[in-house]
Amino acid sequence: LDISPAAERLRYILGDAEDATPTPTLFTEMDTLQHEGDELEWRESARWVKFEEKVEEGGERWSKPHVSTLSLHSLFELRTCLQTGVVLLDLDGYSLPQIVGRAEGVVGPELRDKISFVLLRKHRHQTKKPIHHSLADLGKGSSAPCESPPPNKSTLQTHRLCMRTLRAVLLTFPIFAKLHLQLKNRFMKKIPRDAEASNVLVGEVDFLPRPFVAFVRLAQATTLGGLTEVPVPTRFLFVLLGPPDKAKSYSEIGRAIATLMVDDLFSDVAYKARDRDDLIAGIDEFLDEVIVLPPGEWDPNIRIEPPKKVPSSAFSLNELGQTNCVPGTGGADKEMPMPHELGEELLHTGRFCGGLLLDIKRKLPWYFSDFYQGFHIQSLSAVLFIYMGCVTNAITFGGLLGDATDNYQGVMESFLGTALAGAVFCLLGGQPLIILSSTGPILIFEKLLYDFSKSSALDYMELRLWVGMHACLQCLVLVAADASCVIRYVTRFTEEGFSSLISLIFISDAVKKMAATFRSYPIDAAFSPERIAAYKCECVAPDSGELLRVEETGFPVTRRQLGKSECVKYGGSLVGNSCGYVPDLALLSFILFFGTYSTTVSLKKFKFTRYFPTKVRKLISDFSIFMSIVTFVGLDMAMGLKTPKLIVPTEFKPTRPDRGWLVMPFGKNPWWVSLASFAPALLVTILVFMDQQISAVIVNRKENKLKKGCGYHLDLFWVGVLLALCSLVGLPWYVAATVISIAHIDSLRMESESSAPGEQPQFLGVREQRMTGILVFVLTGTSIFLAPVLQLIPMPVLYGVFFYMGVASLSGIQFWDRVKLFLMPAKHQPDHDYLRHVPLRRVHLFTLLQITCLAALWALKSTVLAIIFPVMILGLMLVRKLLDAAFSQHDLAWLDDLLPWPKRTRSNRRNCGGGKDGDMDGVRTAPDLGYRYHVLKLPVLCLLLPVFLPAWLHTPRTHSHSHVLAYRQACAHVPTL
Repeated sequence: LDISPAAERLRYILGDAEDATPTPTLFTEMDTLQHEGDELEWRESARWVKFEEKVEEGGERWSKPHVSTLSLHSLFELRTCLQTGVVLLDLDGYSLPQIVGRAEGVVGPELRDKISFVLLRKHRHQTKKPIHHSLADLGKGSSAPCESPPPNKSTLQTHRLCMRTLRAVLLTFPIFAKLHLQLKNRFMKKIPRDAEASNVLVGEVDFLPRPFVAFVRLAQATTLGGLTEVPVPTRFLFVLLGPPDKAKSYSEIGRAIATLMVDDLFSDVAYKARDRDDLIAGIDEFLDEVIVLPPGEWDPNIRIEPPKKVPSSAFSLNELGQTNCVPGTGGADKEMPMPHELGEELLHTGRFCGGLLLDIKRKLPWYFSDFYQGFHIQSLSAVLFIYMGCVTNAITFGGLLGDATDNYQGVMESFLGTALAGAVFCLLGGQPLIILSSTGPILIFEKLLYDFSKSSALDYMELRLWVGMHACLQCLVLVAADASCVIRYVTRFTEEGFSSLISLIFISDAVKKMAATFRSYPIDAAFSPERIAAYKCECVAPDSGELLRVEETGFPVTRRQLGKSECVKYGGSLVGNSCGYVPDLALLSFILFFGTYSTTVSLKKFKFTRYFPTKVRKLISDFSIFMSIVTFVGLDMAMGLKTPKLIVPTEFKPTRPDRGWLVMPFGKNPWWVSLASFAPALLVTILVFMDQQISAVIVNRKENKLKKGCGYHLDLFWVGVLLALCSLVGLPWYVAATVISIAHIDSLRMESESSAPGEQPQFLGVREQRMTGILVFVLTGTSIFLAPVLQLIPMPVLYGVFFYMGVASLSGIQFWDRVKLFLMPAKHQPDHDYLRHVPLRRVHLFTLLQITCLAALWALKSTVLAIIFPVMILGLMLVRKLLDAAFSQHDLAWLDDLLPWPKRTRSNRRNCGGGKDGDMDGVRTAPDLGYRYHVLKLPVLCLLLPVFLPAWLHTPRTHSHSHVLAYRQACAHVPTL
């Protein structure tokens, strides 16, 4: 494309954008000259940080922030003004009178005094503070004498007058004025630190025959007293004074230059311009990007709301002079996404424990900051939220484990195991944001192992100890061999399938538990007032007599006088069709369940409403889960119904009386069991490896903007060690819990505090620390001491928390966004990037394939084969490889991630015609082909399941026979497995 002369000039001015120091953010204020009789004053009429705010006609309030809409004519007039007006760059001056004095050579002496008089008039800002004193007094300093009072004034009046004068004099100094304004103006919170000001002054005067224009850039930013409404030093001044009857035109030119000054590109040009022509080039480049709306199709009085997502402020010098995509074309020339890369953490080092050592070196510098950065009010809300989820999960899986293992492991073991494993992992693990928990596949394995030991007359706990020891050893071997690098080939397709399945399991389990509550306490749908006499429940004595024995109760009573519990206590039995019916319990349980979920969702979104200050809204949003739980626990207590409550152990002892806290390795089983346990341990290793590492990939994905690095090898190391430790003390095994970990991430999201008016807070990342996880698991371990409080929490409330976790984990997953497209007409579909570049039918086909895979995983999960569920994740990787045969690399780049290209040795680069320039972040492109081709290369020690990764997985996909030959000839010497 041809580059315009203006773009070439800007390239030279701005130089290398990557090496350049970023310019400060500009706050722009426009003041308009107002005439009140013979008096003149400057009144603030508009301001910009990123979007425009106007003073409404009444003059008592600011408008809502909106996108500036400029007339094209005003931009051309501005260009003419800068061509013919005064341009002073890098002017030395520390007060407005001094600046005006330095510019004395640009106008004649007959006009200089009049212009100076106008420019130094007082400024009235749109704030609740008194009018600033005239800027003509600036620079007089403390030498201004205190006025002598008239002879008839009292001493008190003299003192007051001197104090007022002294205060006025002090406020003329920049430092005192700045302190005064900071105390008065809260708008300063909306302006970034180290920002500078650009002041625009426009007005009509009767002594000028033609407009006077001046653009001034100060050599050093200077606080010019009350010129600006906030204590921000001024860097730029734009003055436009002209003859009467053109106020509207002057105002539009002022708005044009103010809008330009907050434009990212033009502000850089203004800072680095060397002369007038550089500024003109900046305006020309701005005009090249301007979008014109037809006057007959748009009302200029309509204020455009700021967009929810603003384009990045960074620009590329290579794009200068190339007009942006035409609106509505979808940006067809946008660069295709790069192949899938998870960073250096998953590169195969080829050294013994190389990845583990790199993880330790990577995480060690951050270790102490992981603790002190956790001291934040947001961490408290995260602890309360995740604690409730962990306690509920521990009770649920503890109860299921007790049923599956005949109470060899129960709720008490689940609590202690969760506390021990979770606390150790958060204290020493590579990614402390991951939450460990029991999982469904491990629960099924425990049941199968118990059944096998029972049928084989083996001791279950001793057999389980050796299985855990072998699994620990196998995990350590995988860590030493850098086997975690296989996770590089887990793309968005696999991540979304895995996380969607886990989220749906949370949702379905919550619904199933609520359905079980309805079965236990059913709603009597067949109730009829006409048959009220048929509903009864009587207490029948054991001997069918009317009176119960006196020696049992202490006094003679009839059976009708006893309550339900007393009847059972004294040997009676309840007979009747309404004995098991508890009215309103099912309905109240549903209210608690759905109320907890809906209230949490509403409070979570409360920070986007317009009620209360920003900090209050954010605090309510952070504590939404806790507030919902407290609200509906209070409602349950107020209703007084016996809803099912949280069951917490109250004594520190094993669930099964005949077992201790330490499992002995020998004594109950034959010696060969210690060796034969290697085979079932292999399955445990696969379960743990896939669950842990895929959950870690989801937590560490780039959308979360984590800055402290990952620790895949270190995580697997500690999970393996905890397998052995938990086996030794007879506690359940633990692995990363996807949904709870995602909830942990969401509860620690950080957003920008100082956002421009109208601008949405920017997501900055996640508060990476270890304190929340450690506190959660310490509280879980001490829950037996909190039993009196925890037993007040109804189970339906916790089911609502589980339901919210599942639903919240689905948000932001592209797969579910594409599922919703099936129900939307094309014209109402969101403007997603992949819809701009991929035909809709191909998008639907890709989504249907994902739905099919998810349905297959769900069906597998619902059978006894659920034990091989993590192995089926490898099946998803296999399906992803097969998609190369059905979709082009272009489509997969937008709908999924391109598989990474393995790095080559120097000799292979030479044989493939590549070089140093062609190797980029582990990605190689075939230079003579129109698409990127990929070879999947796995470490040898990762081949624990070669049957699931056949050799043809490594063959590249091509579109024609000629391409196959060209590819093979180019890369004949690339080693593949």
